[in-house]
Order: sequence, then C-alpha cells, then structure tokens
Amino acid sequence: MLSIGNIIQNATVAAPLQVQLEDPLVLAGALLLVLVVVTVWSMVEIVDAYDRGALTIFGEYRKLLEPGLNIVPPFVSRVYMFDMRTQTIDVPSQEAITRDNSPVTADAVIYIRVMDATRAFLEVDNYEKAVSNLAQTTLRAVIGDMELDDTLSRREMINERIRQELDEPTDEWGIRVESVEVREVNPSPDVQRAMEQQTSAERKRRAMILEAQGERRSAVEKAEGDKQSNIIRAQGEKQSQILEAQGDSISTVLRARSAESMGERAVIDKGMETLAEIGQGESTTFVLPQELSSLVGRYGKHLSGSDIEQQDGQLESLSFDDETRELIGLDDISEIIGEIDEEAEMDVEAMEQEAQAIKEGEDMGAETGETIDIAETRQDSDSEPDQS
Repeated sequence: MLSIGNIIQNATVAAPLQVQLEDPLVLAGALLLVLVVVTVWSMVEIVDAYDRGALTIFGEYRKLLEPGLNIVPPFVSRVYMFDMRTQTIDVPSQEAITRDNSPVTADAVIYIRVMDATRAFLEVDNYEKAVSNLAQTTLRAVIGDMELDDTLSRREMINERIRQELDEPTDEWGIRVESVEVREVNPSPDVQRAMEQQTSAERKRRAMILEAQGERRSAVEKAEGDKQSNIIRAQGEKQSQILEAQGDSISTVLRARSAESMGERAVIDKGMETLAEIGQGESTTFVLPQELSSLVGRYGKHLSGSDIEQQDGQLESLSFDDETRELIGLDDISEIIGEIDEEAEMDVEAMEQEAQAIKEGEDMGAETGETIDIAETRQDSDSEPDQS
C-alpha cells in the first residue's frame, strides 16, 4: 500500500508535466516534429533490384524509378511497382470443341516478362489478368481449328500457335510471352471409351497379324525341313542301291573266277587220269593233242616250280590281277563308300556270258572226253562281242 508521503510526492512530479502539455508552444513543436518525420518518410522511395517504379505526381506520369533510394515529392506522388522477372500465369481449364466435333478440356501455363514498365503501366490495366484472358480465348480458338488426334499428339504445334497469337497484342503492352505450355488435353468420357476400344482393337489386329506371320514362317520352315529330309532319304536310298549293286557285281565276278579256276583244275585232273590210263597200255608210242600237252606243261610247272626260275626265284602273287582289281574296284573302295553321286559302270552281262561260256566248255569236255583249252575258250567269249 502506498503511504501518504508517496502520494504527495507523485502529485508534486505530475503537476509540472501537465503544465508543460497544456503549453501551446510545446504542443506545436511536437506536431511539427511529427509532420517532419512523416514528410521525410513519404519523400523516400526504395525500389528493389528486380522492380521498376512508375512515378505519378498529381496523377500525371513523370518517370520510371530505378532500383535503389529515390526522392519523390511528398504527399502528391504515387509509385506503382512492376516486377521485371519472369512470371507464371495459370490459364484456367477451358472447354473447347475440335474441328471434328469432339469436346475436349485443356489448360495451359504461360511464362511472361515485363519488358517495358512504362507501357505496361500506361497501355493496359492489370496486365496479368489481361494476358490470362487473352490466353484463354486463344487456347479455345487454336483447339477448335484442329482434329482430335492432332490435339492429343501435337502439343508443340499448339504451344507455338498460342504463343504467336499472343505476341502481337502483348508487344503493345510491353509484355513478352516467353513460353506457352499446354499441360493437359482431356477428351470427354465417351470419347475416351471409344479411344480405348479403338486401341484395344488395333492391338488385337497386330496380335493376329503377328500370329499369322509366325504360323506362315513355321509352315515354311516345316516344309523346308521335310524337303531336306526327303532329299537326304533319297540320297541314302540311292547310296544303298549303288552299294548293293556293286556288291552283287563283285560277288558275280568272284563266282565267275572261282568257276574258271575249278574248271581248269577239273580239266587237268581229267587229263592226268587219261595219261595214267595210257601209261598202263602196251604201246610205247603215244600221240597227245596239243591242248593236253599244254595243260600238262602248265601243271608240271606248278609241280616242279620251274616258274620260279623264270621269274628270278619269286613266286607269283596270290592277289587279284590288275583286270580283276579294276573290275571290282578294290583300288577305289573309298570312292565306292564315300561318293554317293558317282555311279560305278560295270559290264555285268559280259561277265555272266564269260561264266556261262566256261560252264558250257566244262560240260562239253566232260561229254566228249576231249581236252579243251580254257584260254582259247575265254578268248572266243571275249571276241564274240567284237564280231557282233
């Protein structure tokens, strides 16, 4: 609680102050100070680095204030600030009808920049709103001149056309349209469903085409494989027939050679029996046919080995002679097995005739008891085709 002394002391201090406020000179001085502060405040205008200020005095345009500290007339001037940076303006979604009567909805973004603050201040009221409204009408007009497919696929063309349409009026306002970007172009729901059906049908058509092409290729590959298989099978059958025919030919030749050898041996044995019977007789003079003497000489050479002396002590080879080797193709056995396209030409008929002639000579000698020269018989059989 305040004491009586404190109350008396406070009342003593407040009394001189109240007297000073009631003094007209003090009050005028205070008002003058406030007025000076307000005047100085209104005379100083600070402009940012990215702004420009349009100065008007009594409503009349005077000049453009540059960035920094500017002194303007107090109380009678106004400053309108303009942002000189690139600004973004959203264009509201617009409904439009394309040239083929398809409704679509589109919106865009416009990037503008104030190039001349004086013209933007004097030529147009609220340049941002003006550019936005102009862009809306231009967007609808551009979409109305295009087909639906073009509006969905040719965005760059739409952007360029809108920018060109905006350039002329905005240049008069001191505004430059730097870029236009159409963000979305949406057809109506019915059109979207129709487009989805069209896309699905197109994909089905492509799938059917690819499937048909695959089946066609598969059929071609199968036919080609069957063709190659038939060719290989035919070549195998041909090779088998050739080898079988060659085997039959070789077998026939060997049988003929064997028959010839057996015929000669039989004739020699028969001649030796005859000689034995003649030797048992009483006569000392014998008349032998030339053929029998030739056979006896050949047989004696084999028995005595006299052919060894004539051939420098070397025995004759038991292998096939050159004629037989060439006939049966022993030297060309690799060609017989490996080369399926070459056909071996062998005179089978001549060999059969030769074998038949040998067989007939053997039978004839057995019936008549005469000695037959096998070499002459073979020469006769070889010369018969030449005479014919």
